Parts: sequence; structure tokens; C-alpha cells
Amino acid sequence: MSENLKQSTGARILIFLVILLVSGTIGVAVSSVFMLMGNTGMKIGQGISSIFMFVVPPIVYYFVTRKEHQMRDLGFRSVNRPWPLFALAAIALIYVSIPVTTTLTTWNEGMKLGGALQALEDMMKALEESAAALTEQMLNVDTIGGLLLNLLVIALIPAIGEELTFRGVLQQGLTRRMNPHVAIILTAAIFSFIHFQFYGFLPRMFLGVLLGYMFYVSGSLWPSILMHCLNNGTTVLLYYLCNKGVIDDAEHFGETTNIWLIAASAMITVALVVWCWRKKAADSHA
Repeated sequence: MSENLKQSTGARILIFLVILLVSGTIGVAVSSVFMLMGNTGMKIGQGISSIFMFVVPPIVYYFVTRKEHQMRDLGFRSVNRPWPLFALAAIALIYVSIPVTTTLTTWNEGMKLGGALQALEDMMKALEESAAALTEQMLNVDTIGGLLLNLLVIALIPAIGEELTFRGVLQQGLTRRMNPHVAIILTAAIFSFIHFQFYGFLPRMFLGVLLGYMFYVSGSLWPSILMHCLNNGTTVLLYYLCNKGVIDDAEHFGETTNIWLIAASAMITVALVVWCWRKKAADSHA
């Protein structure tokens, strides 16, 4: 990992925030044109907004703050050995962890603040309902064309962009200055918070932790991009199948109250992360 930097830490943070603000503003302006063109236009606008918010800023940031312009510094590197096993572990983590994720979702949705924080709770619920309505509108497709567009806009573009921003820039920057475990967890918390869907904070942070560990142990963004894309893409596919009448309920797919299944999911998930960590350690000492 290159440390060939031109600016101080504070200057780099300011530069990234300025780039993010400018690029995000451009993205909102451009995407707003498409938002007026119906459901398909809304999705195209969403994709454009995601590109300007999460794909463009990290690339511009690294070209501004690096003396040598190497895309590998963003995380586009070869996967550490044994790369086929890391790829399989990445795929397994997404699906093995489903019972844990759905349990965290249930807990999170049942959170109540009340009292002096009732106004905050009402605001969070309003944001959640707005986001849920938009998500349902985007996922309500029953054609192959609509499915493919959703996979592009909801799965592929966010997977690339958010991994570039949160793992490629933020986690790498934090890892240089603190314990990697702390950096991974902190990045995951910011990743979850930035979505402003507080009743999904815990499962999204859990996903962020898994993505963070996979990026760290594999040495590359590719496995975490794969995981992120599979996570979002599976949701897109489930809603498509539900709309086609193949399955009954996409929203609660995979939910369980079986404590043994949840415990098994948690143990296998942890075991996979530990296995990947040990593979990285063994390879670094080889």
C-alpha cells in the first residue's frame, strides 16, 4: 500500500469533503432531470447520483492527493493468496449470515426511544418510511428489463461506489492510524449512519463489518465489491420473484426465530472471518 502522499491528514480530509460536496451537488443536479421522466428515469437518476456521490469523489481524491497516480492505492489490487478461497468465503459470508442479519433487523425495528427523545424517534421513523416507499417503488418490477436495470442501479453501482468510498478511502485511511479492528468497526458505523435509515442501522453496520474484514484480509476491493453486489442483488432478485408470484414474501425472506439456526449462523460467520484472518497472517509470514 503506497504512502506516497502530498498533504497532511487534515488537508486530505478537507480535500475529500470538498470533492464529495462538489461532485454530489453535480450528481443531484444532473439526476434531478431524469427524476421527472417516470419510474425508469428515476432509476437512471439514482444511478447517476450514486456515481457522482461515491464513484467519482474517491478517484478524483486519489489523483489529487497522490504523487503517483496508481489505482491500486484505491484498493484495486490482486487478491491475497489463496484468492479462490477468499472469493468463496466472500460469497459464503453473505448467505451464511442471513439469519443473524434478519435477527438484527427485527431487533433494530423494535427499538423505541420515547420520552425526551420522542421527537427524534418521530423524525427517524419519517425518514425510514420515506426511504422504504422509494425502495418499494424501485423494486416493484416484473420484467427482465426492469430486473437488469435494478441490478445495475441498486446492486452494481452502489457496490463499486460505496466500497471505493468507505473501504478504499475511509477504512484504508483509518487503518494507517489505528488498530485495524477499530478502523473496520468505525468505518462500518459511518457506512451505516450515512444511509440515514436508522431502523436498519444494526444490520447495515453488521454488513459493513463483514465487508471491512473481507477487504482487509484479502488486500483488495474485489471481494468486498462482490459481497456488496450479492447482498443488494439478492434483494433485487427476491422482489422480482415475489412480483412474478414465485415466492410469497421478499421482505421477510430468511427470517427465523429458531435460536439454534441463528447461533449456527453467527458461529459459522465468525469462523469464516477468523479463517480469512489467519490465512492473511500465514501468507504475510510465508
